[in-house]
Amino acid sequence: MQGAFGAEVFHLVRGGADAAAAPGGYEAALPGTVLDVAVAPGEAVAAGQTLLTLESMKMEIAVSAAGDGTVTEIAVVPGDHVERGQILAVVEPTEQGANR
Repeated sequence: MQGAFGAEVFHLVRGGADAAAAPGGYEAALPGTVLDVAVAPGEAVAAGQTLLTLESMKMEIAVSAAGDGTVTEIAVVPGDHVERGQILAVVEPTEQGANR
């Protein structure tokens, strides 16, 4: 996800060695401070729904769900300082076509 100035502010971990601990995890691409957590583990989320809000470089940045799914982990609380590469949340994607 890119911020207003085109800088990546978080990214979704989809696979590979770094994703082994948290596939579907949202990872901070910049250091910052957690301002708000809008969801809880077990909660269903829709694509575009805000998961949490970070402050980085004096900007508020909403971290939004990339797709529909269920929150399986929130790894931060408001006030936490996060570093680049730190897992913020994990969302297990909803299986497409499961009801077909």
